[in-house]
Amino acid sequence: MLYSKVKSYAKLNLALNIVGKSNSLHKIESIISFVNLHDLITVKEIKSKNHVIEFRGKFSKNINKDNTISRLLEILEKKKLLKNKKFQIKVDKKIPNKAGLGGGSMNAASILEFFIKKKIIKARKKKIVEISKLIGSDVILGLNKKSAILTSKNEIKYFNNTKKFYTLIVKPNFGCSTREIYSRVRKFHKSKLNQPKKKMFSLNYLKKMGNDLEKVAFIKYPKLKIIKLYLENSLDPAFVRMTGSGSSLVAYFQSKKSCERGKKRFNKKYKNYWCIASKTI
Repeated sequence: MLYSKVKSYAKLNLALNIVGKSNSLHKIESIISFVNLHDLITVKEIKSKNHVIEFRGKFSKNINKDNTISRLLEILEKKKLLKNKKFQIKVDKKIPNKAGLGGGSMNAASILEFFIKKKIIKARKKKIVEISKLIGSDVILGLNKKSAILTSKNEIKYFNNTKKFYTLIVKPNFGCSTREIYSRVRKFHKSKLNQPKKKMFSLNYLKKMGNDLEKVAFIKYPKLKIIKLYLENSLDPAFVRMTGSGSSLVAYFQSKKSCERGKKRFNKKYKNYWCIASKTI
């Protein structure tokens, strides 16, 4: 079997509300999109007793042996869906870790989607959802790279041809722990997204929304608030929002030119911070 190449795209939360808590998990609702920033994964069937997983690239350091891909393969083996096949999986990491971009979850989702499309595994939709949840709560979102709204009832509605934005994604030289940020949440809001509509992807609607995790993250990491204010006041974007639990902040622009101009200014001000100009897909 030759190598197959799989693109694993970064996920953005255009908006994120926390509407409650059940047991130890928070109930969230979110407006979600993907950008053309992606990890590149190569998959190859091998003759071996064990799977081989390798991470390369700029953001390949400090990835545990117990990662989303290893968990996916372990689950598929336990459920006897791989039929004793073993795979070599190499990941060129271009999406930073602990950035709120869903890099690890999307890696697992992309490989699972690949296995399904190539009929390497056969399972009903219910089983696929169950497998996804065992790896991580947002893995299910990566099985369909479309703009989507996740409701507080844990339902997902997908949308075609939503408004596209040019995005400047910036990340300081530290990451945020998802578990730690969520553990500091004390306030909940009323649900706003339980009747998903395409207009929720419009600029006017998104401007009125927010990310409930920003307040918590900004108290823990004041530098994030300083960066957000700089993006808002100096680069003239349509709006700025933290994605997921951080630490990435995203400035949304309506033109490629203004986005590229913003990137140059940001690089000049914050020379040691990672940033990339991208576009929603």
